[in-house]
Amino acid sequence: MSRPSQAKLNTTDHNGVSVIQSQAHATYTTSLPAGLAGPQQVPQLIPADPLEEGDNALSPSEMKKPSADKDSDEYRQRRERNNLAVKKSRMRSKQKAMDTQQRVNELKEENERLEAKIKLLSKELSVLKDLFLEHAHNLADNVQPPSGGDGTSPAPNNASTNGQ
Repeated sequence: MSRPSQAKLNTTDHNGVSVIQSQAHATYTTSLPAGLAGPQQVPQLIPADPLEEGDNALSPSEMKKPSADKDSDEYRQRRERNNLAVKKSRMRSKQKAMDTQQRVNELKEENERLEAKIKLLSKELSVLKDLFLEHAHNLADNVQPPSGGDGTSPAPNNASTNGQ
């Protein structure tokens, strides 16, 4: 198996991170399957030595935009726009909270109405059930058991059905 020579390049990107890059100019020649041919070359990131770079690193807030003089018109305009935006945001937040509270109150009232309706309908159901059971009991008392010792119903009267 032949191993290619690799050239390593050390560079530093704009964030002060050293980047080690390796370049392979030749390919491996082997009889192993493709997945077992050898390690793949992957670039690695290594933090730069802070002593090499010095104290020139900028914080993210400093990288965004240069700071303006607090006495400048541009600064005052930005502050006014920001203050208005904050004021609007707080007003929207308060309005949303008030709307939510109003909706909560409406739902509580609806819930109370529905619970009262459930109680009323439960009472009505109980009364109707009692009436039904009373009526069914009365019907059972009015029906006479069939007469006959063997448990069969008596024979119908043929004289009344034949018209004689």
